[in-house]
Amino acid sequence: MLRFLFNEPEREPEGRLAETIQLMNQFVSLLHEKIEAGKDIDHKLRTYEVWTKGLLASLNEIEQSCYAARRFKEKIKAPSVSQMSEEEMLNYQRYVYFDKNAFIRIFALLDKLSILLNDMLGMKTERIKPHFSYFTVLRNMRDKKAHPDLTWKLSDIKESLKEPMGRLRKRRNTEIHYMNTEMQDDLAQSHTMYGEEVRLENIEGQSQDLQDGLQLVTGSLRLTFDYACKFIRTR
Repeated sequence: MLRFLFNEPEREPEGRLAETIQLMNQFVSLLHEKIEAGKDIDHKLRTYEVWTKGLLASLNEIEQSCYAARRFKEKIKAPSVSQMSEEEMLNYQRYVYFDKNAFIRIFALLDKLSILLNDMLGMKTERIKPHFSYFTVLRNMRDKKAHPDLTWKLSDIKESLKEPMGRLRKRRNTEIHYMNTEMQDDLAQSHTMYGEEVRLENIEGQSQDLQDGLQLVTGSLRLTFDYACKFIRTR
């Protein structure tokens, strides 16, 4: 979708991304078969079908945004905004846009995934917290020792990426509730070195965190829909 910005052909999914997309499409096909067979009296399966298609679209948007952010980041060489050429400044602004778009969408996708997991697995997390997140649902699954074949695998990938996800969450919260994240370092530097040249934020570190966020999203979806395909066959 966004590869055209770099005069590149459209992405051909491969590796874990391709496997994840395949499992999600397989789940949709299984749902459709059951719906066609008249096994969707309460219309739950139709709801799961729509939610899964929405998650597929969200995954694509995140992957595309991560890719665009990384490609524009590679065009930035100056150590500070004031030293950038006009063209480099445009590339920096494009990097900021796609980086921000990606890390906000990562948490939005996880929230959507939490709704599917909570409903499909009957976790009733809303009784604990009316406005729950993916991490609340996962904690509820652990506390109840529910669906251990899925729960512990999701917990493992969450724990393995705990630090970068913590940084991404902090940036997301700052962006939504406080200030533009690219200006947070500017503020910190103005407190300690007022009047001096403001150096660029750590875009290499941010880029790695974003890739880790994409890894968590892709891995969590792959595990969820591998389990969901087996789960729905028994229903």
